[in-house]
Amino acid sequence: MRITHTIWRRILGLLPGEIASNETSWLLSPHQHMPLLQQRRALMLVNRVRLFALLFALLTPLWIVVDVMTLPSGLWQMLATMRVLATLAFVALVLWCPQDGQLSGAYRGMAVLFAIPTLFYIGSHQLMTQYHLEGVSAAIGTGYAFLPFVLLAAFSIFPLTLVENLAFATPVLLAYAIAWSLDWSVASWPSFGGEFWLLSLLASVSSLASISQLAFIIALVGQTIRDPLTTAFSRRSGIEMLELQLVNAERNQMPLAIAFIDLDHFKSINDQFGHSAGDKTLKQLVQKTLSCMRRGDVLVRWGGEEFLLLMPNTDMIQARLALDRLRQQGLGQRPDGTPLTASIGLAERLADKCNVRRQLVELADARMYQAKQLGRDRVVSD
Repeated sequence: MRITHTIWRRILGLLPGEIASNETSWLLSPHQHMPLLQQRRALMLVNRVRLFALLFALLTPLWIVVDVMTLPSGLWQMLATMRVLATLAFVALVLWCPQDGQLSGAYRGMAVLFAIPTLFYIGSHQLMTQYHLEGVSAAIGTGYAFLPFVLLAAFSIFPLTLVENLAFATPVLLAYAIAWSLDWSVASWPSFGGEFWLLSLLASVSSLASISQLAFIIALVGQTIRDPLTTAFSRRSGIEMLELQLVNAERNQMPLAIAFIDLDHFKSINDQFGHSAGDKTLKQLVQKTLSCMRRGDVLVRWGGEEFLLLMPNTDMIQARLALDRLRQQGLGQRPDGTPLTASIGLAERLADKCNVRRQLVELADARMYQAKQLGRDRVVSD
């Protein structure tokens, strides 16, 4: 497996350590992406869809002037009509492409963006075959054949996985084949084969550039959302993830529990053994917690020795059981060899009838302080 990951990184042209070995599968499919990465990538995809749509909306009608000057009147009139319709579709995409941070919306935007010129290419190709163009008209008509090449080259600016690249590039290649097959009686099949091979090669190169972009984003997001000392999520990214999970929990009517964890007597560790010992203790706590967390749980360093554990799709009873397992496993040891303990406040959005991020965190925080007042080393959930 390690050899496979190494080969995969080299194929992508990545520097060693640019992304973690367990993240290489993220370049193949989006299903394992964390919600925060999905949201940021969705926003990036939508922004680039709107930028491209705006560019096409400006350039598409301008070419009508060239068609009028070089093509037969019947041909340019039909092409002009198609260009006006395509322009209106691009304008609509710019105005109404959703910016809600959902990949589904980004996918729809990309599908529409590439469907408009693809359909235009098939239609224009059919119109061109009905006319015998010569000279300048033939040169302008030939230029229409390059539209699929432009579309496939455009994939290079979108950060996509391998599966996503295949899903979006395949319809463009099929459209090119369909356009030729509709005129099969006079088609030059050797010419088609050579051009289709070039299109496939361009699609492969664009996909490689697109995947490399995604790898860079994964590495960049990983650096910005993690606490550099403990590798837990930073407070800023934790707030974003909690907002996302609250929206998802409310939409699906699912529970969401959060635990506010504060280490007991942590200041005495720094005072007696130094800050390096305190840092080691924090790392130890994170390692112990991560080893006991379930898939989907998120650990956030809220500040100092305070941590927030997000447990989606977890009700109050399940959260108590999870925290009990964590405490039974142990949170680590203090520098003097005694067990490391924590005071934990637990809140859950359905049980506490609270779906506001700030109020839910404040409720867990208040219960954490109640745990301290009751003698520390315990969980308070009401």
